[in-house]
Amino acid sequence: MASIKDVAAEAGVSVATVSRVLNDHPSVSEDARTRVLAAVEALGYRPNAVARSLRTDQTRTLGLVISDVMNPYFTELARSVEEEARALGYSVIIGNADERPDLQDHHVRTLLDRRIDGLLVSPTDGGSPLMLDAARAGTPMVFVDRWIPGVDVPVVRSDGRDAVRDLVAHLHALGHRRLAIIAGPAATTTGRERVEAFREALQAYGLELPDVYRGQGDFQAESGRRVTEGFLDLPEPPEVVFAADNLMALGALDAVRARGLRVPEDIALAAFDDIPWFVHTDPPITAVAQPTGELGRAAVRALVDRIEGRPPRSVTLPARLVVRRSCGEQPASPESAPVQNRSQS
Repeated sequence: MASIKDVAAEAGVSVATVSRVLNDHPSVSEDARTRVLAAVEALGYRPNAVARSLRTDQTRTLGLVISDVMNPYFTELARSVEEEARALGYSVIIGNADERPDLQDHHVRTLLDRRIDGLLVSPTDGGSPLMLDAARAGTPMVFVDRWIPGVDVPVVRSDGRDAVRDLVAHLHALGHRRLAIIAGPAATTTGRERVEAFREALQAYGLELPDVYRGQGDFQAESGRRVTEGFLDLPEPPEVVFAADNLMALGALDAVRARGLRVPEDIALAAFDDIPWFVHTDPPITAVAQPTGELGRAAVRALVDRIEGRPPRSVTLPARLVVRRSCGEQPASPESAPVQNRSQS
C-alpha cells in the first residue's frame, strides 16, 4: 500500500505539500496540487482517516440514532441519511434505540466517545439529560422526525396535521362516524401530535373521540394488535381504526383477520407513515405519507451546515394523504391517488 512519502516522491514535492493538498490548504500552487492529485490517483493512495482526524480534529463521521431499525419508515430514513452524507463526504455510524430511552442514551454516549463530528437523533422520549447536556456543550446536533421541546437544536420533521384533516374528511365523506385511534407513546412528540391532530379533525365534523376509542400503543406491531382486539371487544366497536404508525397498523390488521373479520367490510383501517408494503396488502391500506427521503437529506444538510460553520435551520415538510381501499373506497386503479395537503406549516 502506498504511503504519503511515496506520493511525495512520485509528485516531486515534500510530504508537507502532499498533506496540504490532501487537506485542501489554499497555500499550495495549482501546479503542485495537480501533480499531487495525479500521484495519488496513479498510486491508489488512501489517506489514513484516523491520523487525519487527529490533525484536523474532524473524523468526517456522523452519528445517527434512530428509534427502531425494524420500522420501514426509519429504515428508509437511515438510507437517505447515509446517501446524502456520502455525497457530502461523510460516513455514518447508526445506532438502533429500539424505542428504549436507555439504549438511545447508550448509543449517543458511544458515538460521542468516538469523536463523531455531529449527531442526528430521533428521540425515543423527551427526558434525556444526556441529550440536553450534549446540546448545551455545543455538540453539533439535529433532531429528525421527533424532537425534545426546550432543547435548542435544529429540527427536521414533517407536519401531518393537514394530512390527518384530509383523512378525517375522507372518512366522513365515506359515511364513517365512529373513528378510533391507536396512539403512539405520549412521551414522544409525534405520539402526542398525531392524537391532537386527529382529535381536532374530528371536532371539525362534530365528532368526539371517546376514551374507549383511544388506545395506547408504543409504535410496535404487538401494541397495535392488542389495542385493536380491545376495540373489537367493545359493545359498539369503531367503524375505523387509525393507527398512528405503520407497524401498529400491521398489528391491527393481524387482529382483525384473527377474528375472521375483513377490512374494510367489517372494520376500516388507515395508518400514519405510508410504506411500500401497504400497496401489496389486501386491501391496500389508505395512509398518511411522509416525505421520508427528503427529511433524511435535509437533516444531513442541516447538520453539515452546523459542523462547517454555516447557520443551520429547522425544516418542516408537509405530509400527504394517500387514498387506497382499506376504508371502503371504490377501486379506481391499481395504485392509489394522493391527496395533497392544503398548506404547509
